[in-house]
Amino acid sequence: MPGAPFLNLVLAFALVLMVGWLLIVGQAIILPIVLAIIAVYILTTAAEALGRVPVVRHLPSVVLHGLVLLLFTLAVVALALIVAVTMNDLVAAMPRYQQNLEGLAVKVAAMGGLENATWDDIVDVTVGKLNLQAIMLRVLGGVSSLGLTLFLVVVYSGFLIVERRRLPERLAVAFPQGDQAELTGKILRDVNSKIGDYLTIKTGINIILGALSFVILWGMGVDFALFWAVMIGLFNYIPYAGSILGVILPVTLSLAQFGSLGTTAVLGGLLIAAQAYVGNILEPRVIGRQLNLSPLVVLVSLSVWATIWGLPGALLAIPLTAMIAIICGAFAPTRFIAVLLANEAEGKH
Repeated sequence: MPGAPFLNLVLAFALVLMVGWLLIVGQAIILPIVLAIIAVYILTTAAEALGRVPVVRHLPSVVLHGLVLLLFTLAVVALALIVAVTMNDLVAAMPRYQQNLEGLAVKVAAMGGLENATWDDIVDVTVGKLNLQAIMLRVLGGVSSLGLTLFLVVVYSGFLIVERRRLPERLAVAFPQGDQAELTGKILRDVNSKIGDYLTIKTGINIILGALSFVILWGMGVDFALFWAVMIGLFNYIPYAGSILGVILPVTLSLAQFGSLGTTAVLGGLLIAAQAYVGNILEPRVIGRQLNLSPLVVLVSLSVWATIWGLPGALLAIPLTAMIAIICGAFAPTRFIAVLLANEAEGKH
């Protein structure tokens, strides 16, 4: 049929626009469900790993899944408490931080030969224009809104774990011919295997990075060391930009806390060294090219999902894009999309 390829392209573009609009408008409903699905991948893989431990491997599968769900719930509650306590303490510490920054600005101005400038002039052109309290409250407000969403995630995760056990039986009933049920089951197994393993390993790596960062922050006496370590671990889910954000925030606050460029430089160097070890040595050895996504695709997907869902979208960019690639690769008409998303396309032919 003449013009069919162009028509298909137009329809595909219209579909993408409609889906994007739906994701933005329905964020309050869709985002907790997507987060719960991602969490279930981690919990299920963790339960399977727990089932191989000699002491508990004889426990029923239901008990193992219930145990990891309980641990996940406790982790979410702990995160919410850490954020709440840190926000209150940060608000109380902001006047002191602002004063330290103003004093540092005066010292730097004197070193630059601006001794004749008045104190008010120096503050006005430097930190006087910086409302540190407003900036930090905005950042923490975004984190706390994510924490509120996690309550729904815990509830949905519990139901999804139960429903997941019945999925093969439902597929057999829904697709009695067998072919469609087999194809759907294969797609789900591929998604479960690749995404589940990636998220579980990535979570373990982020815990290691958070622990290393906590030792550094606590050893140097940085305020709210536990909070910043948790944030560094969470931000590491975000490709490329996450490691930068994870270092900038605590380093900036350390400058406000100590009022010393030297102390801040040492802290920044140690945190960057921890990030370099995890990102360049540990992570490539453990994860490698498991999801087979092009670096350009990773950057574009990060921009797209962050635009749609903000910080949660940035955290979910890699697993969501990998799911799309796996699903597209399972069908002949959309296999070209999987090839375009892949870093190495040989296995997609």
